[in-house]
Amino acid sequence: MKRRDLIIGSAIGVAAGVVGTTLVNRNKQDQGLAAPSVNKERIEVAMVSTWPRDFPGLGTGAQRFAQSVTDATDGRIQVTYYAAGERVGAFDSFDEVASGNAQMYHGADYYWKGKHPGWAYFTAVPFGLTYTEIDAWMKFMGGQELHDELAGSFGLKCIPCGNTGVQWGGWFNKEINSADDIKGLKMRIPGLGGDVMAKLGASPVSLPGGQIYENLVSGAIDATEWVGPWNDEAMKFYEAARYYYYPGMHEPGSQLSIGMNADFWSNLSEADKLLMKHLAYSENANMMAEYNAKNGAALIRLQKEQGVEVKAFNDEVYAAFGRGASEVFAEVVEHSDLARRIHESFLNARTTVGDYLMLNDVDYINKRNKVLGV
Repeated sequence: MKRRDLIIGSAIGVAAGVVGTTLVNRNKQDQGLAAPSVNKERIEVAMVSTWPRDFPGLGTGAQRFAQSVTDATDGRIQVTYYAAGERVGAFDSFDEVASGNAQMYHGADYYWKGKHPGWAYFTAVPFGLTYTEIDAWMKFMGGQELHDELAGSFGLKCIPCGNTGVQWGGWFNKEINSADDIKGLKMRIPGLGGDVMAKLGASPVSLPGGQIYENLVSGAIDATEWVGPWNDEAMKFYEAARYYYYPGMHEPGSQLSIGMNADFWSNLSEADKLLMKHLAYSENANMMAEYNAKNGAALIRLQKEQGVEVKAFNDEVYAAFGRGASEVFAEVVEHSDLARRIHESFLNARTTVGDYLMLNDVDYINKRNKVLGV
């Protein structure tokens, strides 16, 4: 075959292939088998939260997540963020999303323990998991699956989206030298930590963050816990209470969540589900890093500029906390099979991960500090 004939023949072959492919594609379209296309439909999301707008860490982290979803999708998923009180009250966020009136909330799931005590474990429980421990539990030790089971029974899907680390014990107007000093206190403390304080004779009160200061100043409550130095400085609790106690037994690694309406979640594409998951994971780590970066400097300011007296709970008080926690957990496991399974899984993570961290991380820090003379 001559070269000219070869070129012409090849060209005809390619053209025929193109025509053939075009005819096949048209035939597929005629049969309703069009080639896949990217769904560009705009999705509007109303996101409510349990935090005041622009509140450091908790609020700004929630806002940062909302914006990240919009940015990562070039506005295809448009998230409109509502701080506590802007659309519904902080503690109405759960029902707003479960009902489908909003698609998503950001909050602390222990606020919903009145609906089922298992919710508390996915924020924090007394003598519970640190950030490192709860992160391991949720991602690799069955925590997420149990969270899914619980949330699914209420029409929700939840993903970790923030953590504050070990929280402080709270602000008091008197010294806490024994368990007797806790009796009769009206203290803002939610979750199972509030139940522990009740076992010791206190009257726990559940208040959203935006209402704590006014209640402390007015004397409606005698004491409060909130988060830690960075947040507590912003709340100006030092204007109403003299003593700042650590460490908090009630919230050793407070995990926050994105809670989504189950129907909204199920209608997302697999790609969008994966995007939501990893953006939430990103904020989970970012928020913890921000607290670690800012708590130390805030504590120094509280002491030097505001004259706050920092005190540690003594061993007697902590032992009393432990007795109260044992009583509370005994009641939780009797609630339901799911509550029992959540508690047992939590205990396994606390032992397995906690024992290793004590051997590895804690021992290293202690030895490092000894060498450095800290």
